[in-house]
Amino acid sequence: MVTKEFDLIINGGGMAGATLAWGLQYILGRDNALKIAIIEASTDQKNHAGFDARVIALSYGSRQILEQIGLWPDYQSIVTPINDISVTDRGHFGQTTLRPAEYQVPHLGYVVELADSGKLLLDKLADKVTWFRPNRIMELNQQQRHVEVRLDDGQQLRAPLIVAADGGFSTVRQLLTLNNQQTDFEQSAIIANITTSQAHQGVAYERFSEHGPIALLPMSQGRSSLVWSMKTSDIESIMSLDDDGFLAKLQQAFGYRLGVFEKTGKRVSYPLIQTLANELTHHRVAFIGNAAQALHPIAGQGFNLGLRDVAALIDSISRTIIATKDIGGFAMLNQYSQARAADRQSTIWATSGLVSIFSNQHWPLVIGRNLGLSLSNCLSTMKKPIAQQMLGWNHQLPVLKPQRLP
Repeated sequence: MVTKEFDLIINGGGMAGATLAWGLQYILGRDNALKIAIIEASTDQKNHAGFDARVIALSYGSRQILEQIGLWPDYQSIVTPINDISVTDRGHFGQTTLRPAEYQVPHLGYVVELADSGKLLLDKLADKVTWFRPNRIMELNQQQRHVEVRLDDGQQLRAPLIVAADGGFSTVRQLLTLNNQQTDFEQSAIIANITTSQAHQGVAYERFSEHGPIALLPMSQGRSSLVWSMKTSDIESIMSLDDDGFLAKLQQAFGYRLGVFEKTGKRVSYPLIQTLANELTHHRVAFIGNAAQALHPIAGQGFNLGLRDVAALIDSISRTIIATKDIGGFAMLNQYSQARAADRQSTIWATSGLVSIFSNQHWPLVIGRNLGLSLSNCLSTMKKPIAQQMLGWNHQLPVLKPQRLP
């Protein structure tokens, strides 16, 4: 069988992989456009891979990245702005509220449904990449100057670089027998779309309860997206409730800040296991998004961190191509890895720290976190680190300048 040649292979056509493909073609323009292959296991040809009723919260920093790669005008029509972020601790006095005016931004973030985002990216990539779908990589061989993959239908592809954008249980990482670090938080999350008797007014809520953190993100049509984290041992009893019983339990834990919980959509639960790739690169291989690090959803930082991976890799690859250097060489991979080190480590630490502090009912920690929340609500200097994390401003973003618009 003839081996098909590409400049870049991306394994995984979800949000991270598709955004990387679009961003590279946008920044490089027609004159330097890459021949990109995207391998995707999903069988759905009409919708984007991995996109269902779930949502993600885009930080303001993520908006800035999407602006730089020409996607934000398209996203504006499908996002719900986050006006304020309210953080409270059930049964205790601690609370704080973040408002956009304090940070000179129009909104603190944006909520987008993955189905809408997926359709947008599929349409944008229609004539810019070659899809291999539904396909899986069965074999991966690293050669001195390229990587070769064999797909499940026997097709063979070759490129100087492969990017793993294939999730926390990355096929690429498994085929290369690379180690990762896993932390089982002994928690699981329930996700669902909820309607309430009171309008959310664009407010995102993070409420800490004895059952675990509850996040409610504002959605279109007056809905809110629920992420409820709790001990895995409690999941079965909550998931087994009928809709009315589930809403009553949620109401008890969250309170009435949005009035009465009226309706819930389909509920899905999944275990919360942090998975960290030991290295972001290997010989002619780069990892991005959840393939690089899959985090606890407590602060909603997972995708935003992954999008900063994408931005850094676009920057490193485009600089390498303009300099007519090897796209998959050590210099490019090292530049990408170094660019991501500090941001990645600090975000992982911050997320793990929040899990330890706010998923714990020991009284010293309860008192400490409530004092911290109360003081931060009074002192803007104490809120600044929280806001910087939420906005995605902890580290300087790369400046992505198009070489020529496509």
